[in-house]
Amino acid sequence: MAEARRRVIVTGEGPILVYGPVDVEMPDGTRVRSDRAVTALCACGRSRRRPFCDTSHRRRVRDKER
Repeated sequence: MAEARRRVIVTGEGPILVYGPVDVEMPDGTRVRSDRAVTALCACGRSRRRPFCDTSHRRRVRDKER
């Protein structure tokens, strides 16, 4: 039996949104599962919860020359 298709939305300035449960395979081969209705995957590389988004893309670094 074929798996149901997942809807994935690539946002312009934020995370990749995956609708439905998802298994994410990490570079080292480990797998992380999310059973949430919508999972936000980090696309900016700033998240401390990678592969999941923690909204770090919203934070801005203040100019230190002020």
